[in-house]
Amino acid sequence: MKTAVLLIGHGSRDEEGNEEFLRFVDELQASMTGQTVVGCFLEFAEPNIPAGIEVCMALGATRIVAVPVILLAASHVKLEIPEFLDEARRRHPEIEIVYGRNMGLHERLLDLLVERFEEVQDARGQEVNTPPALEQAAPSGTRPNGTPNDTAIVLMGRGSSDPDANGDVYKIARLLWERTGVSTVETCFTGITDPRLPEGVFRAVRLGAKRIVVVPYFLFTGILIKRMKNLVKDLQQQHSQVSIQMSAYFGLHDILREVVLDRIKEADQEQSRMNCDFCQYRKKFQQQNGHSGRDEHHKHGDHAHHVPHLTAGEVRA
Repeated sequence: MKTAVLLIGHGSRDEEGNEEFLRFVDELQASMTGQTVVGCFLEFAEPNIPAGIEVCMALGATRIVAVPVILLAASHVKLEIPEFLDEARRRHPEIEIVYGRNMGLHERLLDLLVERFEEVQDARGQEVNTPPALEQAAPSGTRPNGTPNDTAIVLMGRGSSDPDANGDVYKIARLLWERTGVSTVETCFTGITDPRLPEGVFRAVRLGAKRIVVVPYFLFTGILIKRMKNLVKDLQQQHSQVSIQMSAYFGLHDILREVVLDRIKEADQEQSRMNCDFCQYRKKFQQQNGHSGRDEHHKHGDHAHHVPHLTAGEVRA
């Protein structure tokens, strides 16, 4: 039995973002000697998921480990990708398709967020947008780990219509605060839900921050990252009394490769587990059917959504 790994990116209307993901796949392939790694996209770019599966089969795979290189488990991960995989199973019953976990709340991603924040902190002496009044002011004191008392992080997620996914961003924000010791970590989103970036910055300013680092919880570049960079410049002009900078997104970083390899290993060994306890699709199914326990399947429209006690080969969440 030959196994191929199918890495599924979200896809972007920005070609640079798609190219960055494909470079990431190529680098991962180079590090996985003797294994087949194929990249594809959920939307906006080619190859799409059905085409990616066909590529795996053309390379001789009889077993496909599909891993979504997507941060949060919302409808894409819980519904849309599983639908594509189910269709592939119907079309190719001779092929085993195992579905792995998204990147999600992985401890190493928290390490990467801290690193991105600290990169900005380390380069603070070269900041070009530091207001002159701050350059001349005496230090306001530091916390035990050396972080200035007046420094805040604004953690920026993409935003989702799934409250469970948005809640994960708030959990990450709390963990980031525990790790960095900044005065506050404010959470915001680029779209779909509130609060948005301007509100996150405003809250940090109202809480007394003099230096704000916007830390994006994003994998690769794209339209949203570029738009937010421009928005940060506008916010700096609006809040001229503070220093506002945006850190790098995750990108082609060794830690991200480590996380993806970890998810591949989990799925390959059929040990992936999804947390569907707060999933709106599961709850809707339970309300409609009068169930209160963990059901083997639940539906949202025509999409099958399976719960976490199953192995990775059966999970559709």
